[in-house]
Amino acid sequence: MSPVRQIINPFDQSVLTEIEDQTREQAIQAIAKARNAFDHGDWPHASPEHRAAVLNRVADLLERDKEDIARTETLDTGKTLVESRIDVDDVVAVFRYYGNLAGLLHPKVVQGTPPDVVSRIDYEPVGVCGLIAPWNYPLLQISWKIAPALLAGNTLVGKPSEITPLTTIKLFELLQEAGLPDGVANLVLGTGPEVGAPLSEHPDVDLVSFTGSLATGQRIMASAAKTVKKVALELGGKNPNIVFADADIDTAVDYALTAAFFHAGQVCSSGTRLIVHTDIYDDFVDEVARRADLIKLGNGFDEDTESGPLVSAEHRAKVEGYIEIAQQEGATLKAGGRRPDEPELQNGFFFRPTVYADCHKDMKLVQDETFGPIITAERFTTEDEATFLGNNTDYGLAGGVWSQDLEKAQRVAKKLRHGTVWINEFGPYLPQAEWGGFKRSGVGRELGTAGLHEYTEPKHVYQNLKPAAQNWFARKDSQ
Repeated sequence: MSPVRQIINPFDQSVLTEIEDQTREQAIQAIAKARNAFDHGDWPHASPEHRAAVLNRVADLLERDKEDIARTETLDTGKTLVESRIDVDDVVAVFRYYGNLAGLLHPKVVQGTPPDVVSRIDYEPVGVCGLIAPWNYPLLQISWKIAPALLAGNTLVGKPSEITPLTTIKLFELLQEAGLPDGVANLVLGTGPEVGAPLSEHPDVDLVSFTGSLATGQRIMASAAKTVKKVALELGGKNPNIVFADADIDTAVDYALTAAFFHAGQVCSSGTRLIVHTDIYDDFVDEVARRADLIKLGNGFDEDTESGPLVSAEHRAKVEGYIEIAQQEGATLKAGGRRPDEPELQNGFFFRPTVYADCHKDMKLVQDETFGPIITAERFTTEDEATFLGNNTDYGLAGGVWSQDLEKAQRVAKKLRHGTVWINEFGPYLPQAEWGGFKRSGVGRELGTAGLHEYTEPKHVYQNLKPAAQNWFARKDSQ
């Protein structure tokens, strides 16, 4: 009998529901269903327009059930209801975006071919896709994978985090309601070692897409290499937020708080590495710290709540471990660094927004992805130093540049080795713009047209309209 897992509300540790974890054998059965649906079903051969229509029906259903889904996401993750509603809107936008890209999957005629030759590129589905999503944005992140995978004609096995599976379960129900054929989208629930590992190991899986930690991504990449399957990985970041002295200071402070403390810092693109010009450093960091101390923690359903809890006791313990590291490394605590005092928050996994000054690039606190509400603040004096510090990380997911000198901001953005760079902004993404990272932040791209073509195999079809003997080797009439 499979173990039963309690799904916990991180606000107060109440039990939301119980879910039976599946086994490795059940994951392999799900892969077999997806394989059969791809090899013998109609979905891969349906027109792109038909598949796009299903995606648009999913978007309609998400809009219909928006409030219920958003409430479930808040219960499951602890984020505020406002954030959850934005997430659902973003998921709708992703399905709508890919629901309008059917034309990109039509064959492309190759120009400049020899006379009497017709040459084209067909965009065929990869096959069976294993899609593994993280716990911080369970609905959004799985949608970034499911929508393009389905439009391209693939079948799939999706695995949400075992910590926050509830909205993904709902999404798979909506896929079925929208008319997706049986076996095309299959859901597995459970831990990574048990039901996630087969998605990167099994020879019947043709592609694995994973969003999560660097260490797990490295294991997935190694496992996938044995069967040479396609791999798409988004593995987090340590994202610089660079503020020049000529920036709009009040606005930059405001965005620095949002960049670092949105969803309690549990965001792969969080701007937790604040890099500030020395001329404004002290005043800027003091103001960030002052306002961080004012952030109201609480229940995501309360309108006054600005930030919710961390996702679990285990994750909070990891974040608290970095507080000990900061003390050892000599960083100066300016705000937070502790659990809240309010009695009504004691049952939840809360941690105060935290700001450290006097940080430098060699600190573990600065280099590690803490994935919590911790800002580290570094100084710089020149444009070249700011760029160097912004790139001085093993990651390369996202970064921000603040300056009213737009030419300077563009120069720095050009030099930053990060997949997304915001200028006088921090955080937004667009479904039509590719998302992904340089260096150890991952492999491949999600969203945009590149996010669609991750799930296609281009095939060159070359047709000679007037074939004739070449007589390259021994002629037919030679002795």
